[in-house]
Amino acid sequence: MTHVFPFSAIVGQEEMKQAMILTAIDPSIGGVLVFGDRGTGKSTAVRALAGLLPPISVVENCPVNSAVAGEVPEWAGLKTKKVVEAPTPVIDLPLGATEDRVTGALDIEKALAKGEKAFQPGLLAKANRGYLYIDEVNLLEDHIVDLLLDVAQSGENVVEREGLSIRHPARFVLVGSGNPEEGELRPQLLDRFGLSVDVASPKDIDTRVEVIKRRDAFENDKAAFMLRWQAEDATIRDRILTAREAMRDLKTPNKTLIDVAELCVALGSDGLRGELTLLKAARAYAAWRDDTAVGRSHVRDVAAMALRHRLRRDPLDEAGSGARVGRIVEDVLG
Repeated sequence: MTHVFPFSAIVGQEEMKQAMILTAIDPSIGGVLVFGDRGTGKSTAVRALAGLLPPISVVENCPVNSAVAGEVPEWAGLKTKKVVEAPTPVIDLPLGATEDRVTGALDIEKALAKGEKAFQPGLLAKANRGYLYIDEVNLLEDHIVDLLLDVAQSGENVVEREGLSIRHPARFVLVGSGNPEEGELRPQLLDRFGLSVDVASPKDIDTRVEVIKRRDAFENDKAAFMLRWQAEDATIRDRILTAREAMRDLKTPNKTLIDVAELCVALGSDGLRGELTLLKAARAYAAWRDDTAVGRSHVRDVAAMALRHRLRRDPLDEAGSGARVGRIVEDVLG
């Protein structure tokens, strides 16, 4: 069995971990973009998240992870439609993946062997109702970016080629990571990420030593290390499930909506996606904290991750987008 480094064992990087937890509570937030230095735990955190997420109900062997029998596409060819529990899918999209691999295409093997025209599902089908992870997302080829933008907008993957006409749901949480030194992200794709966090190598010696200790313990005795941290991961998983239930009864006062709108206007964020994302993130955070209403403190705590990538560029401001958000939050919310 392949062991993944436990989510709860990751040292520091609290904002990154919090952002991922919030998307697990409310996937409609829209995903997470993690930018930072190499070796700061970006990929480790995403892969650890897979072991942390609660299972989902799916029709057994359904290629698009349908929740009920009535949603299974005809081209899947399933004879029995038994609903079972399965891990929430976390699918890697490699940089070199072809369009056919991403969207799906004609099943060549069946076409040659049996003369059948069948559909071979792609990565978007596998990621439905789960997570799609792209490492070095800023290096992704433009035609794949265009494809992802279309699917993210519609929630549906459409394949019209080689005599095939296929549609299937493709709703997933998009998680991207990258090093800003290797290039910027296209604005259209950047806007599709709900939350954005910046990570950096820790400067504190004690923190760096603790990272070394935990990684060394994991590599030398994985079974013992997993046993040590599985209870911590289970606690986070239970809190995520509790927060999902709590969101249904969470109150959002009108004064909180005014805070959200005033903050986004002061920041000059384009469109209304910033307000909607900030509100969803604040609501998920309030549920995570087991509070009964969304307040100013929740908005303040998630403002940077929800808005830093929506700011217009200011070439004269060298403080960084997170610091700019922080200053404006203090001005608007106190």
